[in-house]
Amino acid sequence: MTSLKGKYGVITGGASGIGLAIATAFTAEGCHVTIADRASEDKLVAAASQARAQARRLDVANESEITSLFGSVAKQGGIDILVNCAGILIEKPLLETSAGDFDRLIGVNLKGVFLAGREALRLMVRQDRGGRVINIASELAYLGRENCSVYCASKGGVLSMTRSWAREFAPKILVNAIAPGPTDTPMLGIEQTSPETRAKETQNPLGRLGQPEEIAAAAVFLAGPGATFMTGQCVSPNGGTAMF
Repeated sequence: MTSLKGKYGVITGGASGIGLAIATAFTAEGCHVTIADRASEDKLVAAASQARAQARRLDVANESEITSLFGSVAKQGGIDILVNCAGILIEKPLLETSAGDFDRLIGVNLKGVFLAGREALRLMVRQDRGGRVINIASELAYLGRENCSVYCASKGGVLSMTRSWAREFAPKILVNAIAPGPTDTPMLGIEQTSPETRAKETQNPLGRLGQPEEIAAAAVFLAGPGATFMTGQCVSPNGGTAMF
């Protein structure tokens, strides 16, 4: 499997869940991968070993840490593929959601995509060898959900930025999104969501949660030679939760 042979990729949020599955799939296809995640050093080391990738600890909402990352990337082969996968979920009724909750969620889920996307695209333009940007959104950007309004808004913003960047950087750089449905990752653990919410996640035509590897397959497609006529699009592996 060599559809990404010789390519250089950066995956934010790559230390677990969907991000780790994408990192593992990319390296299996021949890509040189750097994982960027705020996980503990031990978790980063384990993820890098599993995915056969490099790893760097950072907060995607911190501008100086992001610019430092891409400064290093520029010296180590540059970048061909960015996957913006870092994200958090805060499940709270709107009337109990604080401004701090809002700022943190938007900071990671939307500002983080903006910062990493801006720096990756800046480098891609300078390299002048094309590139791919893949932003991870959510089917909830389309559907909405009670007790998750800020999360839904952040993912809607990701889709809007995806479409705007696709127009701005065409034709050389392709920018697309993936809007996964309910996926069996740590974000859907009991400590993150209520049991009631988790039970709802299997109420789709396929009757189950998705697996991270199923989302990774979509990322491999969008990064590879089969997606050369796609930009500004959103692929949605969601078990039929949302149909467009």
